Amino acid sequence: MEITEKKIEDLEQSRVRMTLTIPSRDVRAEYDAMMNEYAKNARIDGFRKGHVPVFVLERKFGDSLKTEAMGRVIEKAVEEGLKDATRQPLTYEPPAVEGEPQFNLDSDFTFSVTYDAYPAFELPSLEGIEIEVPAVSVSDEDIARELEEIRQRNAIVVEKDGPAETGDIVTADFAEIAEDGTEIPGTARKDFAFELGKQLNIYKFDDEIVGLKAGDEKTFTKTFPADFEYSEYAGKTVTIKVKVTKIKRQDLPELDDELAQDVSEKYKTLEDLKAAVRNQLNEALEARLRSTKENAIVDELLKRTSVSIPRSMLAAELAMRWESLKQQMGVDNDERLEMLLRISGKTKDQLLQDWAPLAEKALASRILLDKLVEAGSYTATDEDVDAEIAKEAAHTTMSPAEIKAEYEKRGTLEYLKDDIKVRKLFDAILASAQVKEGTAVSYLDFMKENQ
Repeated sequence: MEITEKKIEDLEQSRVRMTLTIPSRDVRAEYDAMMNEYAKNARIDGFRKGHVPVFVLERKFGDSLKTEAMGRVIEKAVEEGLKDATRQPLTYEPPAVEGEPQFNLDSDFTFSVTYDAYPAFELPSLEGIEIEVPAVSVSDEDIARELEEIRQRNAIVVEKDGPAETGDIVTADFAEIAEDGTEIPGTARKDFAFELGKQLNIYKFDDEIVGLKAGDEKTFTKTFPADFEYSEYAGKTVTIKVKVTKIKRQDLPELDDELAQDVSEKYKTLEDLKAAVRNQLNEALEARLRSTKENAIVDELLKRTSVSIPRSMLAAELAMRWESLKQQMGVDNDERLEMLLRISGKTKDQLLQDWAPLAEKALASRILLDKLVEAGSYTATDEDVDAEIAKEAAHTTMSPAEIKAEYEKRGTLEYLKDDIKVRKLFDAILASAQVKEGTAVSYLDFMKENQ
């Protein structure tokens, strides 16, 4: 199909308008070809198959034939028009016809389609970048806290006869009680186990349980603040009946050489364990600092250019995040997840709206880095891949060969290569960037803020 005139316009949000003009002879030819096709296959009373006159079809089906012919012309013209277009449509949705084009069989036909295209933007300069990261280091207090967690993980849990104390593992039955003393349907829980003092139950009734023994029952009233984390109870007063069915205490091991040997055969003394803990925390800190630097660099680069994310690309990203949330929550359908959201005072639309700015920034960052990697011709060699896999193996019980086989099985080796290329890009930027040390921050606060 011939196109006598083509015009390409860039619109907002990386959307493109393509306007095409098709000569009248091609419009008529497409219509005639369609009518001949119908005439050969149409079944109409009074005519043999293949012998239905075109004028009969036109009289019977009228303007619907012109509408179909227009659709065929548009489809073929768009396909032809896109062959040499520098900005192709994204796969998320097909090009859409704009407005209501005027279609006449014996006139040139002009129409426009719009579609989302991959963002086009100027690559930012990588020179003169200044970033700031907090001053943070691993302290003796951080080591002590990690060792205490190791003690907790190696604790022995035993039955307890006495009253419940903070730190005990309590198992309880509970339910909300109505004014007439009856149990409110749907609120009962059986054999709910939680560590006393950590507020890991929906009603936060740890303080009310302290001092109870196994077999004790207690009914009490709680009034929740207006900003309570579970919105269905915010500002409300409820009466709760609790029966403690079991209490266990944790026997913590001594912080000594024996504990170190229990943790791993690699450690012979407590000092060996402490050294390993310090090394692990320092590695985690270095990784988080590196991530902080990279995020700061991306923020600076995004200020130096404009990556306009197409609407359909953002919608696809949000849909993917929604599906990921379903998997995390163990939910297999939208209705169930939306019900859980309503309990926390949210709707799906509100959640997607909340996600949108971060999702848009994540897409812009990804696209920007891809283009910079391409412009810098960064590569990931087989040696680079093997070295990266060897580092992973050092922190697991798997061999490098087993890890590589797993990558190949899942088809994710290319993702690893992409990560290596991006890291090389950041290495090059950091080599010339000015990194300033900011305000001092504790290890714990820094790690929590950057999770």
